[in-house]
Amino acid sequence: MISNSPLYKQIADRIKNEIMVAKLKKDEAIPSENKLADKFQVSRVTIRQAIALLVKDDILYKIRGSGTYVKTKKIEQDIYRLQGFTEEMIKLNKIPSNEILEFTMQEPNDTVKDTLQLKNGGKVFFIRRLRCADNEPLILEDTYMPVSLFPDLSIEVMTHSKYMYVENKGYNIKERQGEIFPLLPNDYHKKILKMGDDEPFLSMNLWAYFEDNTVFEYTKLYFRSEKYTFKFTSKRI
Repeated sequence: MISNSPLYKQIADRIKNEIMVAKLKKDEAIPSENKLADKFQVSRVTIRQAIALLVKDDILYKIRGSGTYVKTKKIEQDIYRLQGFTEEMIKLNKIPSNEILEFTMQEPNDTVKDTLQLKNGGKVFFIRRLRCADNEPLILEDTYMPVSLFPDLSIEVMTHSKYMYVENKGYNIKERQGEIFPLLPNDYHKKILKMGDDEPFLSMNLWAYFEDNTVFEYTKLYFRSEKYTFKFTSKRI
């Protein structure tokens, strides 16, 4: 039977079918445009159109200067559940790791000072971490924590679970609040997170409280949007 759909859609369906039957694995690079054109006996223009359609449909993703890859299932972040990155990755059977990009003690700016409710002269630790799972960068994290609460905070501590460290000090974590918004990455973000030029990311500002309502952290997170999705449940009252 002759299909009435455009040729590039037919080719896209054939590529998609190969992915579905596991001839192409997740996060595996698909063949070059030239090889696909030879395989399906069509022009490179048709292949480009087919790939563009599959990218639009979230089946493939492109990394400029590298190639086109089969997209993995996104990590679903439950925004109503307070758990750390390490806990989350372990539950997903992934190996979490943290690369410390910066660790300093500094005077907080007004935003950090107000968020952490610091008195004049109060200093903070600033920690920039690259959060990875199975050696793949997923999140860039900028965290501010009061020196007065965590005088023994160190690079070694921050290579592991931050919340486990906090709880091991005897503190009870009550809740975390935050806000999410889309953001275009700058050159630094794209390099660190290995993102393409046209990929946006999701940014989150959050602050967490102890049971006595003391704010103990202020963190900015930058998520690779092709790897993360955020879920929540709403109930009609």
